[in-house]
Amino acid sequence: MTLELLKRTDTGLYELDFFDDFSDKSLNRRRWIPYYLPQWSSRKNSRPRFRIENSNLILEIQSDQKPWCPEFNGSIRVSSIQTGVYSGELNTSQGQHLFSKNCRVREVQTTEKTYTPQYGYFEMKAKCAITKGNVAAFWMIGFEDIPEHSAEICIFELKAENIRKTGSTIGFGIHPFQDPTITDEFFEEEFTIDTSEFNVYAAEWTPDEVIFYINSVKVKTIQQSPQYPMQFMLSIYDVSETKPRREKMEFTIDYVYGYCSIKF
Repeated sequence: MTLELLKRTDTGLYELDFFDDFSDKSLNRRRWIPYYLPQWSSRKNSRPRFRIENSNLILEIQSDQKPWCPEFNGSIRVSSIQTGVYSGELNTSQGQHLFSKNCRVREVQTTEKTYTPQYGYFEMKAKCAITKGNVAAFWMIGFEDIPEHSAEICIFELKAENIRKTGSTIGFGIHPFQDPTITDEFFEEEFTIDTSEFNVYAAEWTPDEVIFYINSVKVKTIQQSPQYPMQFMLSIYDVSETKPRREKMEFTIDYVYGYCSIKF
């Protein structure tokens, strides 16, 4: 695929300002932080399992992998990377993606931003080999150095139980978390695509709305918009209660692109 330096949509014109086609032999640390919300656990426990093959990033859950944060998230196992990290002081509740009111900072993080855009066009090409209890997702969260800057734009979410021979039910939309200006608007809709093969998932985020695309086809417009910088999250989860399993649990990403607006 030819890398497009400019992308034009019905809404605006965008210029490439972030890309990773995973052609390096190792994860590019200038682009990605290889931990999952480490402030609620630790960098050691939230380190992802992954490999890079044939210019693809393969996030995986392995049979010997332990829960990332048993104190606040039970038995859930996850392999995830992100483009920003922030936390408050030890034992406070200030940190990114406060998924439970019980969360407390267990490891203070040095603030880091590898890519935290405000508005733009964002695209991923990916496929999934997942099994019961698995969830794969490409999502954005507020950097959350201000607690209210906490909304989520979910560009792609696939639960293994929503995969069928005729297609798959894909989740996408917006969650508010602690942002009082955002209302929850999340959708799960069926598309006649084979998620075990590569498909392209994208979102166009403007000051007024978020537009979602699958394989370059517009599928939904949400007429509200977070008003602060956000970061990428690429994740695969095992949320089952089953003890270590040997099934293949892989989220394969061919590329991730980010475009900033030239003019709205």
